[in-house]
Amino acid sequence: MGEINNVIVLTGAGVSTASGLPDFRSPGSGLYDTLDDHEIDHPMDLFDIAFFDLNPRPFYRAAKYLHAANYKPNYCHHFVKLLLTKNLLLQAGIPEEKLIEAHGSFATATCRICRKRYESSDIEPAILKQEVPQCHDSKCQGIIKPDVVFFRENLPRRFFMDQIDDFRRCDLLLVMGTSLQVYPFASLADQVSPSVPRILINNEIVGNFGTSTKDIMEIGDIVQGLKKLTQFLGWESDMHNLLQDHDRAT
Repeated sequence: MGEINNVIVLTGAGVSTASGLPDFRSPGSGLYDTLDDHEIDHPMDLFDIAFFDLNPRPFYRAAKYLHAANYKPNYCHHFVKLLLTKNLLLQAGIPEEKLIEAHGSFATATCRICRKRYESSDIEPAILKQEVPQCHDSKCQGIIKPDVVFFRENLPRRFFMDQIDDFRRCDLLLVMGTSLQVYPFASLADQVSPSVPRILINNEIVGNFGTSTKDIMEIGDIVQGLKKLTQFLGWESDMHNLLQDHDRAT
């Protein structure tokens, strides 16, 4: 990659659609467009913390279809892993220190009342059965919520702590699978220096991409776009070996 040493990758739910996981906003296929639940008036209520505290049942009916246990990594995830193996990744199984999950994840969970922490495996059976998991403490029995960031919740501290230094060091920004509509995450695409190239691999142009001479855009299928990038970089053999290693491990 020439003089490129510190890559930041911004990804959204769109990188997982090739695994069968729905994104949120795609017309006709996104979760917000296809959700049919008689207990909610607006699909975005599904991720509203105030609504969840009143009625967690709709979220847990949908959570089964969002849980990683039902899906396998696709080419997009393996490409990020390839960046890691080449020691090009500034932040993003990827080690935790290389990953900032801006909107949280299902990897851990917390009781809404006593704040007891749980691992994903503690609530996975309930999620896959579309049941509402309750705190294991018999004196509490509060509702357990995955540590996914809902609307009206704060983003994780690491999102803010590492941001300034990371973007100061970044010499290539790769953005893929995101609508860049949810802030403050969406603002990250504008935080690199004007001299830093930005690559957008997405099904649509988002944010202010296209306004800089440093912008490179590949619009269409994300996997196909990444395959073009892999070929351009001459990494096809490396990717082939990485995919083979993953297949052998699983």
